[in-house]
Amino acid sequence: MGEAQGIGRIAEAFARARADGRRAALMPYLMGGFPSLEVSREIGLAYAAAGADLVELGVPFSDPLADGPVIHAAATAALAAGATVARVLAVGAAIARRVPVVVMCYANPIYARGLQRFLDELVGAEISGLIVPDLPLEEAAEAQDACEARDLAFVPLVAPTTPRTRLVQIGARATGFIYAVSVTGTTGERDGDAPTLHSAIERAGDHAVVPVAVGFGIGTPGQAAAAAAAGADGVIVGSRLVRAAAESDDPVAAVSELVGGFAAALRAAVG
Repeated sequence: MGEAQGIGRIAEAFARARADGRRAALMPYLMGGFPSLEVSREIGLAYAAAGADLVELGVPFSDPLADGPVIHAAATAALAAGATVARVLAVGAAIARRVPVVVMCYANPIYARGLQRFLDELVGAEISGLIVPDLPLEEAAEAQDACEARDLAFVPLVAPTTPRTRLVQIGARATGFIYAVSVTGTTGERDGDAPTLHSAIERAGDHAVVPVAVGFGIGTPGQAAAAAAAGADGVIVGSRLVRAAAESDDPVAAVSELVGGFAAALRAAVG
């Protein structure tokens, strides 16, 4: 592909967004295998064509504790349709030819498969990073070290309730970017701007040497622009896009239009 891989490729994506005059990089979320494996691949490629800088690729899991009803339903449908870790990573490999891909996977499928094997499969698919939302800081050292050895970003999540001492610890080891959760609770669309948005970004950024991307509750271009104006280096949009894919007769066209709108809003955002 003629460019950096892994951690370096993520850094280039954030830098390129800034160089192109956008306040924040755009990272849409994709549920692998939803509404089908082939369509999810087409959706990921449409994300890239419509202005995404990176893609967050979800591996469907039967008990996704961090996800709200829209993404939970998509995971259930993907599993019922035959999505597996290997098939979802094949989707990721196709998207990774266009933009960096960061896989979001719960701990159970990773450790059931074997951590080392799973990470080797990420490298084989040219995935750039990994998010494990239910792996606590105290249990993450092995995974962090194994990712670092493979030049994979290990992306931590921080919440509005994360204590300062933990923020310091998380920031010291984060690679790729920090995922700042803008609200307490699960993923999903919210009305208006999250009251904790600015503080969530600021608190994460105070202890980070990598970019800060904000997610959870961002469902409109206006909310994305507000996140960028509040200081986010990246904006993650999930449930709104998954819902569009579920509701449309032409999910690829539907999400492409939405991503284009989010990209335009970030171009117009003022930091």
